[in-house]
Amino acid sequence: MSRSLSSGLKKAGIAGAKKHLFLCLGPDCCSPREGEKVWDYLKSESKDLHLEVMRTKVGCFRICTRGPWLVVYPEGIWYAQVTVERCRRILMEHILDGKPVTEWIVAENDLGRATKM
Repeated sequence: MSRSLSSGLKKAGIAGAKKHLFLCLGPDCCSPREGEKVWDYLKSESKDLHLEVMRTKVGCFRICTRGPWLVVYPEGIWYAQVTVERCRRILMEHILDGKPVTEWIVAENDLGRATKM
């Protein structure tokens, strides 16, 4: 494996990740500025809390309303209208404590993972 590939995999946190967080930044479900604000918070807070997560920015989930959207895998939990305040609670309760914030869940799809285990 090349040194650059190895470095990239390490930087992405793939080996130690317990969850993968996808954040849609718009532009149709929310303003890109609003999405970037949540992204900046998600990025800094997950580092500060030493969360074992991978983070990915997404340009569009094709829902085009009620964004920014945050999806948490492997559970496949979809949260709508994620603000910095909501993001904080999701990180603390769902990611750290393992208890999804049920009142904000809009959809769930673990991509068949539960049936295969």
